[in-house]
Amino acid sequence: MRESFSQHIAWTSDHPIGLTVERAEGPYLYLDDGRKIIDLISGIAVSSIGHRHPRVIEAIENQIQRHLHVMVYGEFVQDPQVRFATRLAATLPQELQVIYFTMTGTEANEGALKLAKKFTGRSKLIAFENSYHGDTHGSLSVTGRSVYRQPFEPLLPNVEFLPFNDPDALATIDDQTACVITEPIQGEGGVRVPDREWLKALRKQCDQTGSLLIFDEVQTGFGRTGSLFAFQHFDVIPDILTLAKAMGGGMPLGAFVSRAEIMDVFRRDPPLSHVTTFGGHPVSCAAADAALNVIQDENLVERALQIEEKLRNRLDHPAVAEIRGMGCLLGMELNDAASTRAVVSRCLENGVLLGWTLHSDSLVRIAPPLNIPFPVLEEAADTIVEALDSAANG
Repeated sequence: MRESFSQHIAWTSDHPIGLTVERAEGPYLYLDDGRKIIDLISGIAVSSIGHRHPRVIEAIENQIQRHLHVMVYGEFVQDPQVRFATRLAATLPQELQVIYFTMTGTEANEGALKLAKKFTGRSKLIAFENSYHGDTHGSLSVTGRSVYRQPFEPLLPNVEFLPFNDPDALATIDDQTACVITEPIQGEGGVRVPDREWLKALRKQCDQTGSLLIFDEVQTGFGRTGSLFAFQHFDVIPDILTLAKAMGGGMPLGAFVSRAEIMDVFRRDPPLSHVTTFGGHPVSCAAADAALNVIQDENLVERALQIEEKLRNRLDHPAVAEIRGMGCLLGMELNDAASTRAVVSRCLENGVLLGWTLHSDSLVRIAPPLNIPFPVLEEAADTIVEALDSAANG
């Protein structure tokens, strides 16, 4: 298996983690060598209700018995899409009621950028330093770290990057700006939580200039930050919301959401201005509907805040410079890259999977399932503290 992995699977780093997963259940990954690993990164914020939740599996099995793909997106009335879209819209404000399903988060962001340009008739795009919006050409164009953009330039023209959480920079948003795209909480940029006043000022500047505000909640959505969506913490509603990762309950699914006035521009000049073959796949939508039910029925949004409190208390350690984030999206900042590698490596050896973010080699990503049993969380915290002790003692 490993030889075929090295020969036929395209690697994106010289040193992939390389675990061979036999199965996954709840908060655990079960490996081919007999080990059981506590997954504290949830497939990068995907498995927010754990792996293979029984209600999601049941929904998948039921839909498989009915049909798989039947037509490109938006042409047939498919019950799983309609049912989930209705349920999702009920959780969102009136300004966000029309949903376009995709397969991935970067595809959702691509659609959102196109939508903003077509609705406004403008071409200037504003994004923020250290942001991350995906690796396809449009999403990469508004990702705020040049090391990832430079190998693929030229990308989209007329993109400007502003410092995140800096109110003085917002005057750059003007009447030539089609949209401003930001994560309400930067994830890959180091788990950075902005000031509430800054997001309100950003919303005001967009309103004054007629620019659309896009919130990328691909990573922060569906309860991870201790509210169903992160924008709810700040009392700021975007014009376009993008979603993915946890939405599908482990199945591939993304979406961008707006109001009818904006979304209607894809219907004409020309018709079919934005199409996708597999977006809103019926099996993924059935899984997503079940996953959202689980989040609501099991009060997992509230539970994310309880997990945050427990982890902050347990990880108050001399080797930890800072813990940033909200709910179950936390970044544990250590003093240097070497100790960070040592802590992550030691935790994996002792049965706990952690990770880095793309933009930092000294920040440990901690993003457990929202329903991780508290005894399992305590066991994982013990392992992390032991690794921190080891790093502190050299």
